[in-house]
Amino acid sequence: MGCNFPDVKLGIIAVSRDCFPMTLSASRREAVVGELALRNIEIYESKVTVENELDALKALDDVKQAGVNALVIYLGNFGPEGPETLIAQKFCGPTMFAAAAEESGEDLINGRGDAYCGMLNASYNLGLRGLSSYIPEYPVGIPSEIAGLIGGFIPIARVLIGLKKLKVFSFGPRPFDFLACNAPIKPLYDLGIEIQENSELDLYASFKEHEGDPRVAGVIDDMAQELGAGNKHSGILTRLAQFEVTLLDWAQKNKGASDFFVFANKCWPAFQTQFGFVPCYVNSRLTRKGIPVSCEVDIYGAVTEYIIALATEKPPTLLDINNTVPYDMIEKNKDIIGKYKPTDLFMGFHCGNTASCYLKNPEMKYQLIMKRSLEPDKEPDITRGTLEGQINPSDATLFRLQSTAEGELKSYIAQGEVLNVDPKSFGGIGVIAIPEMARFYRHVLIAKHYPHHAGVAFAHAGETLFHIMTLLGVKDIGFNQPSGMLYKGENPFK
Repeated sequence: MGCNFPDVKLGIIAVSRDCFPMTLSASRREAVVGELALRNIEIYESKVTVENELDALKALDDVKQAGVNALVIYLGNFGPEGPETLIAQKFCGPTMFAAAAEESGEDLINGRGDAYCGMLNASYNLGLRGLSSYIPEYPVGIPSEIAGLIGGFIPIARVLIGLKKLKVFSFGPRPFDFLACNAPIKPLYDLGIEIQENSELDLYASFKEHEGDPRVAGVIDDMAQELGAGNKHSGILTRLAQFEVTLLDWAQKNKGASDFFVFANKCWPAFQTQFGFVPCYVNSRLTRKGIPVSCEVDIYGAVTEYIIALATEKPPTLLDINNTVPYDMIEKNKDIIGKYKPTDLFMGFHCGNTASCYLKNPEMKYQLIMKRSLEPDKEPDITRGTLEGQINPSDATLFRLQSTAEGELKSYIAQGEVLNVDPKSFGGIGVIAIPEMARFYRHVLIAKHYPHHAGVAFAHAGETLFHIMTLLGVKDIGFNQPSGMLYKGENPFK
């Protein structure tokens, strides 16, 4: 998945208040680097320990020359408030602050660093400068603990770096029946994301130009190998492979100054009649490679998926928060469902865009809903191209970044799991359990006007995603609040 991901090059700079021994800060930095090596985490160790502004400039030049793009500012002792926050201000990339705990009760004279105190003033000075730097929940620790915190900084840094160099390619206006996916895109520009909106005709013209492209045969072979026994409609692979090559060529020719890219593509209603297939399987393949493709021109959905991919280093998916789970199905699977209430459950569904690695016995099929209207009385042709199957049981996190109609970013995060319950339906579909889903559905998804598309991480990624949203300046971050913790506006007498 790494071809569309940034490489995080970590660096660490230790800072020292001039009335404390500099050797204390330097030796503690060396110990942290040693602990990181034990965890196979590479980091560039700047040997410039910063006491003043000139030291800060020297250290910044040092890490810049080393190619560092994510920086840990480490308070080995109390630290100089101005110079250490100047580093964060002038560094071109995400920064993290962490502080040293005292190691021994036998060395609290010359060996006491007071970084616990210094972190308070560092945070105050970050506020004065209007800076957003990553500070862990508890940012003070001994070297092994600090190494663990730095490990948690890596996915956060990866997302922040990636978004700054991301371009979203969209094709076609949003379908009228799905205006819910429409939202002002200026907040994405504010994050540094580029957006190139294109016509469906642009995509169609490029697709036609790729007829007979010699690379298509290789993609067909790769698709057939991936599908295996699930290759139920092999005749559609030529069109799908041609489309995959078309999208990848478009990105390479148009990404310009951006390094990374995602797609938000229109996929109905005219797509099938003109292109001659549904693009779901191609969407799944590219997403598996770290190039998310959202359905229905969902620009925020594509960005959401990319954030998930960078945060987890796993393929994401985009699912409709789709339908309830029937009571008879719950009763038949009560041993699996266990502690969950019926209202904690729903089915996550999309036509066929979830990567094959997450599906039980994935099969190439046709889009049933579209066939009803486009090919009601014939064998499926132009409605072929979905990848269908039950989603494998797994940890799961629902996540979405969205803009309000007024152009303010908001988000939600809810952790749960995909259950090993046969959904007995079509599409890429699974039964998902989220604790207190009913209240989350009403007081976050409905009350805050979220669309039906949810990004899904197949991992518990809530902690990382929450930090990322905070660093991006998102003030409204909804989550599935536990029983007894009322949402704003929730009726306490119900």
